[in-house]
Amino acid sequence: MTGVLRRLVAGVTSVALLGTLAACSPRASEWTDGEYAIAAGGSTGVYFDYGSHLADELSAGLDLRMAAGETAGSVDNLLRVHSGEALIGFAQGDAAADAVAGAGAFDEPLEVRALARLYDEYVQVVVRGDSDVTSVQDLAGLTVSLGAENSGVNVIAARVLDAAGVDVASVRDPQLDLGESIMAMERGQIDGFFWVGGLPTPGIVKLSETTPVRLLPIEQDWVNEVNDRYSDAYRPADVPAGTYGIATSAATMAVPNYLVTAASTPDGVARDILSGLFDARLRIAGEVPTAALLDRRSAIFTGPVPLHPGAIDYYRDLRG
Repeated sequence: MTGVLRRLVAGVTSVALLGTLAACSPRASEWTDGEYAIAAGGSTGVYFDYGSHLADELSAGLDLRMAAGETAGSVDNLLRVHSGEALIGFAQGDAAADAVAGAGAFDEPLEVRALARLYDEYVQVVVRGDSDVTSVQDLAGLTVSLGAENSGVNVIAARVLDAAGVDVASVRDPQLDLGESIMAMERGQIDGFFWVGGLPTPGIVKLSETTPVRLLPIEQDWVNEVNDRYSDAYRPADVPAGTYGIATSAATMAVPNYLVTAASTPDGVARDILSGLFDARLRIAGEVPTAALLDRRSAIFTGPVPLHPGAIDYYRDLRG
């Protein structure tokens, strides 16, 4: 039994102690008065920004305590949700697909389920604006952060390099998270870094204000090759001109991002989370632009990660 489930079951058995509060609260009876966590990535990324605002909204709307926790990224988030350390978490679609299949970074299948498809994330290969590096192939022999250990960035970076014909072992990888990568680039300690996130990513925006940057293109043939080898979770995309001050658009690939929870999460809790998520969409979007991309029509498309039964009920009720 996961930690989250133990807390929720304990709450059901002690519901009489909640008295009037439980009777008048809009939340499902399975919630407890404990504190809940959102696995939300590094503090300079969109995950954390989105997660922090979502935690505030759910805390206020459901009269409970929820907080966004800093993590290494998608793989770490999925492990935390599976173990019960976090109630919900953000995860790239490819990492989530690996998790339910027990593939890639996961030795065995994880019992995680999707609540919603939130928005698409973009693979960003960042170098300094004055760098001589013009292509991903030029990264061989250089010092390039491929993302923190247990991050979805690390998964995608290795796949892109392989598709581009670059031996991952030929890259000196310090395994930095986004914040560390930004500081290392400002100090001239690395030649580039990989990042996967929404546009624009706040930390890279701040970096570009003091250190001009460029994005290396990712060719469509590489996207097709990665799809053929793995979960078919990617699509060709472009980072628009003007993002981070870049003069022209940059070809790249995008991957969907999901909000996930454990399979053991009670249905009522899952429905409450989704109700709060959609109700707060525009308020969160005022601070986190990618939140505006949440759409009820596309939120259900989370394959190959199954939707949580509570999520299925929620979306069916909307159609009824």
